[in-house]
Amino acid sequence: MATLTFWGGVGTVTGSKYLIESNGRKVLVDCGMFQGLRELRERNWEDPPFDPRSLDAVLITHAHIDHTGYLPRLVAQGYNKPVYCSRGTGDLLKILLPDAARLQEEEAEYRNRHGLTKHQPALPLYTEDDAQAAIKLLETVPNTSEPREVAPGIRAGFRVAGHILGSSLVLVELDGAGNDGAGRRVLFSGDLGHYDQPIIKDPEPPPACDYMLVESTYGDRLHDPEKPEDALERIIKETAARGGALLIPAFAIGRTQELIYLIRELEDQQRIPILPVRVDSPMAALATQAYSHRTEEQDEEYASVLAKKQHPLKTHSMITASSREESKRLNNEEGARIIISASGMMTGGRVMHHAMRLLPDHRTTILFVGYQAAGTVGRKILEGAREVRIMGQHVPVRCHIERIGGFSAHADWKEVLRWLEGMPLPPRRSFTTHGEPEAAAAMAAHIRERFGWTVEAPQYGQTVELM
Repeated sequence: MATLTFWGGVGTVTGSKYLIESNGRKVLVDCGMFQGLRELRERNWEDPPFDPRSLDAVLITHAHIDHTGYLPRLVAQGYNKPVYCSRGTGDLLKILLPDAARLQEEEAEYRNRHGLTKHQPALPLYTEDDAQAAIKLLETVPNTSEPREVAPGIRAGFRVAGHILGSSLVLVELDGAGNDGAGRRVLFSGDLGHYDQPIIKDPEPPPACDYMLVESTYGDRLHDPEKPEDALERIIKETAARGGALLIPAFAIGRTQELIYLIRELEDQQRIPILPVRVDSPMAALATQAYSHRTEEQDEEYASVLAKKQHPLKTHSMITASSREESKRLNNEEGARIIISASGMMTGGRVMHHAMRLLPDHRTTILFVGYQAAGTVGRKILEGAREVRIMGQHVPVRCHIERIGGFSAHADWKEVLRWLEGMPLPPRRSFTTHGEPEAAAAMAAHIRERFGWTVEAPQYGQTVELM
């Protein structure tokens, strides 16, 4: 007998955690941090709904914090078995997890120093030592679909998902899990990339499976028809004409590299002026190096730029701020410039310091290039809030607000259906995950209408028997 329990990534786009139990073995797929609404964030501080010491393995679909950010906390609570992921994901986790820990430690220190906490003292969710302990457990496998035994009677194969470097579809095979004694195959889409985006390859077709979990971030909407490069050109020109800063909250992994790539292309084509570009994220700088090194995941367009002896991920006037002192020096700059900084949903990190200073300036443009989860500062600004609370301070929003939907590294609902068309056989049962309730329900309806499959949007804590 085998079961699947949804301990995150349902009813929200954060906190992805899926627990498989089969013949006495337990495997956790993804180990994400909850973000956004307070009731979600508070789950990070609660004891997990399973004993970390009872797990036999953890499988990671990709490196983003909503899929991996709880991993150091899990290790601090006693987990000490392997963490399996693709090579690209392993490269990024060695960067992301220590950086996430440092940011939490810095924020706790800042709140304690300025008296901006109800807790005495404010503490980080985990430390850099916890992050390093988690990294020691990583076991990387190639994104080539070849199954690997991750626990007795349980195998996992990883395939390219096209979302960010290393992102994977994960197919879990369970021996003797069905009521008939036969094996069962469970497919996790992770986050699916959309087709024809720069730098990395398109998602591979889904393999045959008995049960499928498919993301639904954009289950109720389509990406903007305007090409991202055209929208970016327009916004850069308008901001430069005002002599203001273009502030772009962007995920350090994936989105930042795509932005740099397209800004460089626009400069090369003389479609925009060459402006100072400031990448304020040490993690983004290291992630960019990882993208450059993983040639097996680069698409043909990226390779063609390399062949011209150009660096695809460097603009003509770019500086990366790695240290805190370098970041602070950016505060003294004036005039037209572009600042790219994490976090992408404005849940913390260096972008918050820039936002405090720049949001009240009518010359500034804040540009959102990714999904903004409910409860995040980014979502509030995008929905028109004229004032937001950042680090205990009320900050007026007087700047220009822009959004480019086509930048999302997530497939929209039509692209998910395009991906599912490659499924060899209908799954017994499917689940829409990683979406807010309306989006997950809409994606399920699209799948039922297009394919006639049995599909539902699961609830937090729901357990399904894999019969």
